[in-house]
Amino acid sequence: MAGQALRIGAGAGFAGDRIDPARDLAERGNLDYLVFECLAERTLAYGHLQRSRDPSRGYNPLLEKRLAAVLQACVRNGTTIVTNMGVANPRAAGQVAIEFARKMGLRIRVAVVEGDDVSRQINDATVLPEIGRTVGESGLRLVGANAYLGAEALLPALDTEPHLVITGRVADPSLFLAPLAHRYGWKLDDWTTLGAGTVVGHLLECTTQLTGGYFADPPYKTVPNLAYVGFPFAEVEADGRAVVSKLEGTGGCVTELTVKEQLLYEVHDPRAYLTPDVTADFASVRIGEAGPDRIAISGATGRARPDRLKAIAGFDGGFLAEAEFSYAGPGAVERAQLAADIVEERMRHVHHCKERIRLDLIGVNALHATAVRREASTQDVRLRAAMRTGDGEMAQTLLAEVESLWVAGPAGGGGYRGNVNASVTTHAVYVDRDSIELKVEVLQS
Repeated sequence: MAGQALRIGAGAGFAGDRIDPARDLAERGNLDYLVFECLAERTLAYGHLQRSRDPSRGYNPLLEKRLAAVLQACVRNGTTIVTNMGVANPRAAGQVAIEFARKMGLRIRVAVVEGDDVSRQINDATVLPEIGRTVGESGLRLVGANAYLGAEALLPALDTEPHLVITGRVADPSLFLAPLAHRYGWKLDDWTTLGAGTVVGHLLECTTQLTGGYFADPPYKTVPNLAYVGFPFAEVEADGRAVVSKLEGTGGCVTELTVKEQLLYEVHDPRAYLTPDVTADFASVRIGEAGPDRIAISGATGRARPDRLKAIAGFDGGFLAEAEFSYAGPGAVERAQLAADIVEERMRHVHHCKERIRLDLIGVNALHATAVRREASTQDVRLRAAMRTGDGEMAQTLLAEVESLWVAGPAGGGGYRGNVNASVTTHAVYVDRDSIELKVEVLQS
């Protein structure tokens, strides 16, 4: 591939992203790298909860399905997979990948990157800047904490020439920046080039947000064949200039407008987008058409990276109880409101619940769908009750009170649904870079 632009594709933009567009990229994308970005703050916290219950878990539950879809094609086509699907247990994810490859009859190398878990550095004196209190003052129980590692953490893994790199919390654009820096030998203090590579990663990291998915807003912004929207890829030159596109024949679109929307996604200050690698400056980015569904990107720059690393600390949020009940026909709103008042009254004065309970009335004409004209007077409303609590019994009590509306509430109700799930909360903290202890382990099938 000497002299050719590096081709890097996005295989996932969140934990539960679609799998078939990633398979398409693996099979006919002619990619050097396929990146699966699958982590959010709460995703990590839930991963720690899972690992605490079962030490063999804590990684992305779709790992095997994704590997089933792309691994054979990636090995055949010389495409290296990079992913943070290791979540809170990268080594277990690596072992799963190895065992899966053996079952498929494939011989692969998996580089597992660890070091993002900084749970031991969090104690009662750790300050939570978002709420202005320490962990001890907050009364929260830590389930796990992970620093946002940068491209630097992945370079030793890429040196091992792996088929698959599995990490925990590596910053989203850094997953894409690392292969670029590795291929082109970018220095880790070349802020301009790192800024350009970060733009590429930022554009690709949310998959279909770049190819029209989240962009679509009919009738103002129409996107063709959105049910089969394709995942994006980029062709990146050694100086960081790039063209972003999608596979021919896939749904969606790649236009100047889709690129501009994604460029500004989750960016508070375009002149100072902070990552573990660089303070990227998007203000000078130039965007132009390079062909159908092909947009050229250039002009990004950057400055020195932040001194400290951001980390996300996940805390036990107790239980989240949610229950719903519907009312249809004339007076549905009034009956649903009465039901809400009944639930509130009984939770407070019969069960002596002190927690905040959220009661919402949702929807109009959802039950009747096309059976009646939209302008008809018949309507329906969905009552939703939700509560976060550390008391599992009280959480179940809320569900029981909503379910009792079958016979003890207003007329015309039905369609009860309820569940109680473990809950987490997250807060940002900051750690010193030199406190990170990186470890790369190579596994072979």
